[in-house]
Amino acid sequence: MTTFTSPEFSAHEHVSFLHDRSTGLRAIIAIHRVGPKGCGGGIRMWPYPREEDAVADALRLSRAMSYKFAMAGIPIGGGKSVIIGDPATDKTDALMESFGRAVERINTLYICGPDVGTASEDMVAVRRGTPNVRGLPDETGDTSPATGFGIYRAMKAAAKQAFGSDDLGGRSVAVQGTGHVGQALLRHLRDEGARLFIADVDPGAVGAAAERFGAEVVPPDEILFRTVDIVAPCALGGVVNDESLPRLDCRVICGGANNQLAEPRHGAALHERGILFVPDYIANAGGAIHATQAGDLLSPEDALEHVAAIYDTCLRVFARSESDGIPVADAADRLAEEVMESW
Repeated sequence: MTTFTSPEFSAHEHVSFLHDRSTGLRAIIAIHRVGPKGCGGGIRMWPYPREEDAVADALRLSRAMSYKFAMAGIPIGGGKSVIIGDPATDKTDALMESFGRAVERINTLYICGPDVGTASEDMVAVRRGTPNVRGLPDETGDTSPATGFGIYRAMKAAAKQAFGSDDLGGRSVAVQGTGHVGQALLRHLRDEGARLFIADVDPGAVGAAAERFGAEVVPPDEILFRTVDIVAPCALGGVVNDESLPRLDCRVICGGANNQLAEPRHGAALHERGILFVPDYIANAGGAIHATQAGDLLSPEDALEHVAAIYDTCLRVFARSESDGIPVADAADRLAEEVMESW
């Protein structure tokens, strides 16, 4: 299989394969689209078992970034980088600087930043190779609060659509993952009086979160299948798949994990089952919106308004789904594509 025949290829404008023998760098940069203000997306470092897995991830994630920015009303295209390696053992300053030099050589309008497996401290080394980097320690800070707030706003809109009221008080919500984003979401849900069920593969983290937010701990392999109003995947992607679909017992899925649908067809399957799915690139856009402050695209006040407006964006997508008679995931894609075509 080549990049062009990959099922994740979606008319991407640019894909680069990088290798630096001296540092051990092996990476892929995928640029889905360059918008009026350039393109952006994080640097993910992961020990992919196969090269084609890394390619698929870069293609899939960069496309999602394009749709995320479009639906957030920010004229930036999507890009994504993946570095093949274990961040715990393979990541060095020299490797990250080498990656930065590769970004500079490509000389696109691609702005990179931290993602899974990389942190703001790593961006200091990347910056030595290219100025096209955001998310440094002295810039906009942790994006998790903005991401969590955006998911919360999306969840309220979904509740209004599914239950007739956006009040989450008394609603049962199962949150998979109690990392930074999961905890940011839990804080809002606790404050509104939701009944919380949580799970995480880290017993210490989930125990601390249970005490902090008054949540009931559920085994990780059961959290998605809890009988609840809302399931919020905030950990791994691909959780809606052929195996999990028949076991889901909720009315709404709305969370922060990327690529929650294992395949696009699973969005239609949720629709057929009457489960309202909020596309993850809309629900989790708060962090990306927050990060645009570092590029002077939005003021802090405008960024907060854009995150809060995720509520209205969701309602618009739900309305389009009903008017066109299509699944919500397809309606969101159509709206995003219409925005990108107008650039």
